[in-house]
Amino acid sequence: MSEVSDSKSVNHETVSPISNRRILWLMVIVVVSGTLASLFFSSRLWTLGFFIGGALSFANFFWLESSLKKMFAETSEGEYQPYHSAARYIFRYLAIGAVVGFVFFSQLLPIISVVLGLVSLAFAVLIESFIQIFSHLFKRKEF
Repeated sequence: MSEVSDSKSVNHETVSPISNRRILWLMVIVVVSGTLASLFFSSRLWTLGFFIGGALSFANFFWLESSLKKMFAETSEGEYQPYHSAARYIFRYLAIGAVVGFVFFSQLLPIISVVLGLVSLAFAVLIESFIQIFSHLFKRKEF
């Protein structure tokens, strides 16, 4: 018969949670550096488009954060109404899509620059994932 040994300890590595604050700062770095780079290497319209896309990305980030906080608060209080939460999610995408659609159809700004600015959150999350991978590889808690 087998015995469970208390002397064997399972080595659990703790994974540090992704910091929303650091992702926010990485977004700032991505938008500012992208705006400055496009200012030097591209036209002013391209720079303005990238900056507007970055501003939309920040709006999306904070809007998503507030929507999730509200949804979790409603869930914990037992007042969760899935239709209202789904409507807020859909409205957020429709609002951002309306701005991008306006830029596309009016052709005031290059749409590619707006979309690149809009995905600054994805760039920030990608950088954060590299930070997490390399900090794990070098067995450090944080860089």
